[in-house]
Amino acid sequence: MCKSISLIIAILIHVVTIQAQQVIQLYPGKAPGSETWNWSEKTLEKNAWNTTVVFNVATPTLTVYKPATGKANGTAIVIAPGGGFQALSINSEGIDVAKWAVEKGITAFVLKYRLNKTESEDPVAEFMQGLSNPAMAKKINDTIIPMCIADGRKAIEYVRTNAKTYGIDPNKIGIIGFSAGGTVTLGATLGYDAINKPNFSAPIYPYSTYFKDIIVPADAPPIFICVATDDSFGFAPSSADLYNTWIKAKKGAELHIFSTGGHGFGMRKQNLPSDQWINLFGDWLTQTGMMGK
Repeated sequence: MCKSISLIIAILIHVVTIQAQQVIQLYPGKAPGSETWNWSEKTLEKNAWNTTVVFNVATPTLTVYKPATGKANGTAIVIAPGGGFQALSINSEGIDVAKWAVEKGITAFVLKYRLNKTESEDPVAEFMQGLSNPAMAKKINDTIIPMCIADGRKAIEYVRTNAKTYGIDPNKIGIIGFSAGGTVTLGATLGYDAINKPNFSAPIYPYSTYFKDIIVPADAPPIFICVATDDSFGFAPSSADLYNTWIKAKKGAELHIFSTGGHGFGMRKQNLPSDQWINLFGDWLTQTGMMGK
């Protein structure tokens, strides 16, 4: 009985440690380009994606997840959830990734980047409706995507500027993103300066065709890409193209294309080979020297 109580207490302490995190506002005032935005961030649990989403993000933030005392290895990662620039799949593509990271000793920063305004109370329904008018959706997204990428770069800048505070090696700061968050990740990887350059990059089933005629930077970081062949948005070929572009530039790259997994698998458990992507990512971080001291 005593052992059971001790175990419960230990689990509760672990959960509290994971949940009690610091939230950082990325910009000192209104984010550049969206100074007139005055709507409030909201959360929706029940929707067609069957996962909790955050929407109407007007004030971009980072939520910090720190490894247990003595476990941090100096590596840091910015995590950009996806959601079609309309919402953020905050659990499967955000918090759950951060939980995996801290168990590995990585300090994680979940990014809430700016999103298109949702006029109703259901961002997922609005996103799905937008798919019926691709031209209009592209016009809307072409306005928001540069802001999202700017938030990704600002997030890396924050982590590097405050590396000493968090016990982070400034040469081991990376970014990972999913779908729309993969666009944010790739944008931050294609254009940067010394303060916001990612040391490693992981666009996961990214919307990469937003970028035309990709030019790989001369000092580009290594990149990890994964996607499913049956991705419902057809992102497998463009992910392969991205890989080929990276290796043609003679830069480090790893690509995993799973036969099944669909779009948006994130940290969901589907009993498919794609469930193992996160372990492959961990192996890649180790092999590239980005995991651990």
